[in-house]
Amino acid sequence: MSTLINIDQASSQAVPRPGVAQRGVKLLMAVLPWAIIGGLLWAGLFIKPQPVGATVTPPLLERRDHFYGLALSPAGDVWVSGSSGKILSIGADGKISRLATPTQSTLQDIAVWDAQHAVAVGNDGVILHSADAGQSWQAAQDVPRSEVANKLNRVRVAPGGLAIATGEMGALLISRDHGQRWQRLREEEDVAWNDVAILDGGRLLVVGEFGRILLSDEQGQNWEEIASPVPASLMSVQFRDALNGVAVGLEGALLVTRDGGRQWDSVELGIKDHLFDVLWDAGNGRWFASGAMGRWVSGSADGDWQSGALDERNLAWHTRALLVGSSIWLAGADVGRWDGRQWSPVNP
Repeated sequence: MSTLINIDQASSQAVPRPGVAQRGVKLLMAVLPWAIIGGLLWAGLFIKPQPVGATVTPPLLERRDHFYGLALSPAGDVWVSGSSGKILSIGADGKISRLATPTQSTLQDIAVWDAQHAVAVGNDGVILHSADAGQSWQAAQDVPRSEVANKLNRVRVAPGGLAIATGEMGALLISRDHGQRWQRLREEEDVAWNDVAILDGGRLLVVGEFGRILLSDEQGQNWEEIASPVPASLMSVQFRDALNGVAVGLEGALLVTRDGGRQWDSVELGIKDHLFDVLWDAGNGRWFASGAMGRWVSGSADGDWQSGALDERNLAWHTRALLVGSSIWLAGADVGRWDGRQWSPVNP
């Protein structure tokens, strides 16, 4: 009898009591989350991820880019300037390369003097100049600035290193050394000047906000305010000779002059789309203007005007037009060529 009692006692001591097992499981469940968190922290601090595969290089021309300036390079490539300080060079074969610039500010316009010298202007009063055909660019120093706003909208050049930049807060800046040094032509005022035509004999014709027009016969030493037939902001002006010019602007504004800019007449186009740039196509004897919603306008020297759209599938805006051979390049929400019949975009 005593033997049985001893066996039962041994058996009861070998089997764990239920209470102890439950406490062990609870302890494990309590500690496990903290162990996982500690492991993740250790991995984040001490384990360095290794790259797998090749790094993806973004395309030079991205869909998010906007381009505002166009120029024909000394080598015959088309230069476009725009977002993030980009200047891209597009060859006749369609190959795109990027010219290194020292700024991230948006570049609103670009112009070329000769085989070596070029200039670009943009936001924050940035002015870049190059003396080696665009291979390197330097920022101009001591550019006159406003405490209010400093976007420069346009730059025009003339032989001898002359350049005039127009912009916000009445910015009318002149350089006579290929864009290295700049000074004001007028005092600061609350108006945006959008473009300037540099004519022979020292005549300057400036257009800007609220339809304002300025004329100077002394390369900016004195100014005369010219009556405008429209209240809409004028965005671009171009002359085909000393007397005949065209200015275009917002809400379909189009003005013509036949006396060198002293008298302007409005042309009713029957459109309200904004027009941003105008050029003279001497080979075809026609004016061409580009604008919003894919709009183009064309007119003869005699005043026969017509308008249309680049492509019913393309409603992009274009702030700059450039004649290259028999095609007109356009830059804005996208970049491409127009041959008068077909729109050919440059795809990213």
